[in-house]
Amino acid sequence: MRFYIVDVFAESKYSGNQLAVFRDCANLTTTEMQRIAQEMHYSETTFMTSEEPRDGGYDVRVFTPAFELPFAGHPTLGTAYIIQTQVIGRPVGKVALNMKVGQIPVAFSYKHDTPDVLWMTQKTPTFGRTFDRGRIAKIFGLATSDIDPKFPIRLVSTGVPFVIVPLKGLKAIKKINVDHQALRKLFKETKSSVILVFSPETYSKDNQLNVRVLGVPENISEDPATGSGNGCLAAYLVKERYFGTDEIDIRVEQGYEIDRRSLLLLRARKKPGGIEVNVGGRVQFIAKGEFPE
Repeated sequence: MRFYIVDVFAESKYSGNQLAVFRDCANLTTTEMQRIAQEMHYSETTFMTSEEPRDGGYDVRVFTPAFELPFAGHPTLGTAYIIQTQVIGRPVGKVALNMKVGQIPVAFSYKHDTPDVLWMTQKTPTFGRTFDRGRIAKIFGLATSDIDPKFPIRLVSTGVPFVIVPLKGLKAIKKINVDHQALRKLFKETKSSVILVFSPETYSKDNQLNVRVLGVPENISEDPATGSGNGCLAAYLVKERYFGTDEIDIRVEQGYEIDRRSLLLLRARKKPGGIEVNVGGRVQFIAKGEFPE
């Protein structure tokens, strides 16, 4: 099986979130895909189970080291990049990926014939329950006053559920100390495996928000760049009118605390049928190889 390693949401190599993309996977079982994902041990690994479009899209499955996901952001962009550069082999305006959550379109912009920014349109977001600030503060070793009281802590999903937590600034971002037992209990309640905290104070003046996405050690304790989570964040920002508008077009930094500085581009707007969410970023090609049978 051929595979490729890419960095997603990366402005340069060895930043962003690394991904392994496997081709020639039509005959692999679910158990075999899960085993390979465990061996690769990236936050997610994708498996292309079709080399030709079906119903307008390429069939793709996404696995963490522990379980299969219905959708994930950086695997969508990274796999679309491989489809364009390695499978199609010529510039195209967009491709679509058939995932368990449904078909996800990805649009390309180019510098000459080289992909520049890729944009995915995520599923219409759904909004769930809110959470007590005191409880969430304890999970992160923060004071309740570190959490912005003007906006709720809310469960949001565009295919994968995230609890979105608005913090006041980088001081709170930096002093997070996760109580993993309490976090596991929250995940059991919400059927999630990660939680997103964000701050309007940033390390780079070019960016509008700083983000951390945190989990538990047996899975991935912190992600450097999370497209699905930031899609949920984009929907949250519009719903709660965080910037005072029904539309956003912003730059988000993530991964600074683990020295993998990533950049995600978020566009979202309120429409009659719900909030439209688009998440963009750049992909860097790292390596290719063959996996032994």
